[in-house]
Amino acid sequence: MKLITFDVFRTLGIPGVRYIKPDHMFDHLEEIRQADWLLFPEYWQINSLLYGLGARIFPSPASYYLGHDKVEQTRAFLALCPEHLPATEILGTSPASLDKAEARFGYPFIAKRIKSSMGQGVSLIESRPALLAHVAEESVLYAQQRLPIDRDLRIVIVGGELIAAYWRVTPLGGYRANVSQGGHIQEGEIPASAVALAQRLARELGIDHAGFDIAMHDGQPYILEFNRLFGNQGIRDSSKRIGQAIQRVLRASGADRDPDGEPPLRLSA
Repeated sequence: MKLITFDVFRTLGIPGVRYIKPDHMFDHLEEIRQADWLLFPEYWQINSLLYGLGARIFPSPASYYLGHDKVEQTRAFLALCPEHLPATEILGTSPASLDKAEARFGYPFIAKRIKSSMGQGVSLIESRPALLAHVAEESVLYAQQRLPIDRDLRIVIVGGELIAAYWRVTPLGGYRANVSQGGHIQEGEIPASAVALAQRLARELGIDHAGFDIAMHDGQPYILEFNRLFGNQGIRDSSKRIGQAIQRVLRASGADRDPDGEPPLRLSA
């Protein structure tokens, strides 16, 4: 297969990959057209690659579009498995919207920035002044019930395969379990229901490369979010294992190519 990557570090475990710097994409259009797969483009490249060039990308378009925006991601969760989502409100920032969030959740509750990762943009709102300060910098109020937990699960799924699952423990007095925010990784028994939920979300939403953050409360798994790009701290031999899983996805999805790896015939008008 002819493979081009736009993120060399995410494809270290895949041999024979050609690297092109994202900013130089338009200097290599013919080479990109001839590639079987384009790996890990940046978000701004997606529409040009998919609709301008008719290219195939990995991760999947759904991984990009749903992973880029917490509102769209959450609405997909609400459509697919509302019983596995913590109570959530997606509101404007008017006084009436703030009143609605207060009435539903009380204090404290969690507020999230729409486009963020690694625990950044997640705030514990403990009062009306804190809420006002939060919405002063946001156009949307994403408010969510604070579950009474001190840890969550990171479950990594690539092409439907379970790559890793581990607990992330929240620092004492904190509310974010992200390793980048001071959480620490802990081995332990992984509930089968949490893994099943992550695999179901990946399968039914078309997400083929993600770290799912899932909380357990009263024996039930709750999806917090997924990240298309995730840290590898808790994954042994991460480059090799993830690289092999990606190659399996690409090979399994190559049925419309001929045995020599050439693209299918394109008919002219």
